[in-house]
Amino acid sequence: MAQQESTIVNFNEKGQQVTKYTSLGEAVDAHDGEIAYFDGVYYLYGTSYGCGFEWGVKDAPFCGFKTYSSTDMVHWTDRGFMFDASTALWQSRCNGSTYGCFRPHVIFNKKKGKYVLWINVYDNRVGFRVFTSNSPVGPFEEVTEPTLAVNNLAPIAGLNNGDHDTFVDDDGTAYIAFTDWRTKGTIVIEELDENYLSGTGRHVKAVTEGKTEAPGLFKRNGIYYVTYSDPNCGYCSGTGTSYRTAKSPLGPWSEGTKISDNSCGGQPSFVSTIQLASGTIYLYGSDLWNNAAKNEALANFYWAPLIFEEDGSIQPMECLQKFSVPLDKKQKEAPKAVDKNVISSGIDGFSNYCDISGGVQRLQNFTTTMNGQLSEVSITTFKSGYPDADLEIAIYESEADFSLKGKPLFTLSVPADSIKWSPNYFTFSTNIAVEAGGQYAIVLRSAAEKGCYGIAFNDLSPDGKWGAAYRSVNDATFSEEEHRSLMFRAIISKK
Repeated sequence: MAQQESTIVNFNEKGQQVTKYTSLGEAVDAHDGEIAYFDGVYYLYGTSYGCGFEWGVKDAPFCGFKTYSSTDMVHWTDRGFMFDASTALWQSRCNGSTYGCFRPHVIFNKKKGKYVLWINVYDNRVGFRVFTSNSPVGPFEEVTEPTLAVNNLAPIAGLNNGDHDTFVDDDGTAYIAFTDWRTKGTIVIEELDENYLSGTGRHVKAVTEGKTEAPGLFKRNGIYYVTYSDPNCGYCSGTGTSYRTAKSPLGPWSEGTKISDNSCGGQPSFVSTIQLASGTIYLYGSDLWNNAAKNEALANFYWAPLIFEEDGSIQPMECLQKFSVPLDKKQKEAPKAVDKNVISSGIDGFSNYCDISGGVQRLQNFTTTMNGQLSEVSITTFKSGYPDADLEIAIYESEADFSLKGKPLFTLSVPADSIKWSPNYFTFSTNIAVEAGGQYAIVLRSAAEKGCYGIAFNDLSPDGKWGAAYRSVNDATFSEEEHRSLMFRAIISKK
């Protein structure tokens, strides 16, 4: 029997970034973290931006750290927040009035039976806080503040130590690799104590010469590697990735070799060692930032295995549109949709765009499949740039040419505060009587003059099932957007 595989898509056939969604229609909102593999399950840990966190904006809230799990890196389940970051204490430590809190990394201490979380903070001297949990999904509880050998006399709450990675060697010894901002961005590696909660003092400085950050530490065939952002460039949509090698985590380390000039459109974040029954994968990840825009909840991901030469050198990255990963266990096939009461565009292959404001309107049409009540509708949307007016949603009867028939059957005014910064299904009840074969349109518009509301769109949608249309302030009617679908779902209940 052939080995089962899963296919992970980074970009669609048009080269557009593809957003990853949970089965509930929520965009995966976990950034600048890592993917860890524990007991046959992938866990994505990352910083959430969905509540509106903006780096450098003083009144921006801290959203916390999230976990998602998957058995194939395709279908993700939201496992919630790693700990409660909504408290006054954590807001004071991490909200926009500070440098923020980032980079959740989790390792397992086999001897102690604990999962250990390190995060990067800027409210103390060391630059990190540490937590433990009995489960890879938490909740994680903070333990004693760690100490490290570097910058231990620096000013409190300064730019001391930054972006990091944690790594466990074959003998169970753990290490932390981090950025030393006091030396303008060199990389430091320090051994951790047996509990993985603090440094031992054994360390190596200046693994890089400076202007670097975001290290990823791993081991392959007896050789230690550290990848890093070269140069450092926070929230950049394209900065380089380089690596160095050593025979010990504490060096000496080689000169750097660049394997990408733009990290496939982002900034390097991690390299995870995934040990499968079929072999080991060294999974590289970069954050496809929104180019320092005001809404980094829209940032996507680039994931792909690193490829090595026989001498252990890493091949230059090719920026794969998609790649396949063997599955350790046979996956159960997802049940096929047989309920004709649900009309849905699905959640795969969608990108995001934000322009609904002023006179711009977006439309999604669909054809009903049975007589009954259109009981519930979901449309994926988000906000960006602090829109100053509500999002208006309406449902009309429509024609095949996207023209609207008569007055709306349903209208809803949604306050901006009710819309997330990350793309999610917005669901509402309608109770509109429909007949099989009837054609209807969901229309999104807003009078906002500041900011915008966004849509999730797929430009490779099959013809004949449904379609999307666009109307600008100067247009009298909607114009079809060929092969496009917005992300939506409609549920029809029997009368």
